[in-house]
Amino acid sequence: MPQNRSSRLGANRCDHSKLTSVSTAHADEVGYSRLNFERRTAATTLQGTVKSLLGGKNRSAIKESETSFPAPLVLPGDDLALDPQYPAQSLRSWNRLKDRNEVTPDRRTIYVAAPPDIARDAPFVREWSNPKQRISSATKTAIEAPGIQDVISYLEAFYHGLPVKSLRSPKLCFTAWDDCNPPKAKPKTQQFIGLKTSSECIGIRTRVTSNGDFTHQLNLNDLLDVAISILPDDAYALLLLVDQDLYEDDDDDFVCGRAYGGSRVAVVSTARYCPALDRKQGLEAERQHAWPASHCTAYLQKLYVTSTREMKRRKVDNTTNQSNSDSSSEPLEDAVSAHDVLPSFDSSPSSTTLAGLWFGRVCRTASHELGHCFGVDHCVYYACAMQGSASIIEDARQPPYLCPVDLAKILRSTGTNAKQRYQALLNFCDKHNDTHLFAAYGAWIRGRLAML
Repeated sequence: MPQNRSSRLGANRCDHSKLTSVSTAHADEVGYSRLNFERRTAATTLQGTVKSLLGGKNRSAIKESETSFPAPLVLPGDDLALDPQYPAQSLRSWNRLKDRNEVTPDRRTIYVAAPPDIARDAPFVREWSNPKQRISSATKTAIEAPGIQDVISYLEAFYHGLPVKSLRSPKLCFTAWDDCNPPKAKPKTQQFIGLKTSSECIGIRTRVTSNGDFTHQLNLNDLLDVAISILPDDAYALLLLVDQDLYEDDDDDFVCGRAYGGSRVAVVSTARYCPALDRKQGLEAERQHAWPASHCTAYLQKLYVTSTREMKRRKVDNTTNQSNSDSSSEPLEDAVSAHDVLPSFDSSPSSTTLAGLWFGRVCRTASHELGHCFGVDHCVYYACAMQGSASIIEDARQPPYLCPVDLAKILRSTGTNAKQRYQALLNFCDKHNDTHLFAAYGAWIRGRLAML
């Protein structure tokens, strides 16, 4: 950890001087028990054992660094805190899934469908993608939405070894439902918007959200059905991006994305990740402790004490007093340093900085949802890009990297190796090193490559 970090940071800015690699004490309270090192290592093998791997020359090659891959935090309200017994999926169990789709020579392309166009007869749909608080209170200027080609470039690096392409046909377009003239009309009690493909017009359920952050939301399940209907023959998977806010059922406030893994399709909305909503969603105060600083002990102490005031301070301290090793260079430390070099989010962040924040959030969720198309379940081994997330704040704390267990699954699917994949991601991060997430991710990758 650089010795002069505190001098470079503002008076009100945390210096993240101490990082933890373990879960909070709340994990014990809810019954989450992390598998030990040997079982985590075994989970990266097809045999489900480490007997043949832990000896001789191979021992140093597989030894993990806790400060590269720390444990899940398991804070109150987190996904694992709500379901601490969620079953672990090892490489061996993943490989044995009967309904897992294999990558084949004829079906290996990942397609990304851009947000649908909007027909002249449905101009109101354009307004549905604008949050009610359109302008960032910090910059007073509009924030540029993530570009489709940039998202594709990230996914091409993340799933290195497989082609990732923009879906050119069919061209999707929202239109007024009445204009579709469907052979079987939907019930009049439900509001619909039409989504045209090259061969049909599909009704998408909508709902008015008078008290929400957007005026209307689209039904996620209907959009997933559209994705299935347009899946190209040579596609391994298809990701459909939309600009509008989503809901899955009547009990949902919103949902950012979902995958039908067995059907090889996913839908992700960019709407909720817009930084203009951060203050209302409680994210503005969390920006400096999004990954990679989510394992900052000072932050976790404050957050955990605030969340559980009845807990004794002694117990919280015992949770977070395990810091990084004394190594002069650890990937997570390097990531935090790279993150802190960039301009702070605290004092009037520029529209460019906020656009990068939006872009990084969308990329992370897109890679997660596509992971389900590869048969990868939610991760319980590590803080990992494939962790489940129960809130948009927890989502911001999740790392962009794959843990050793899930990395083994993706490498087996894509046919590449860890060094090649890391190098592809590093090339991407270096092109976007003015974005906090990718500057940090690039530094983390350099640390991993040095270890490999």
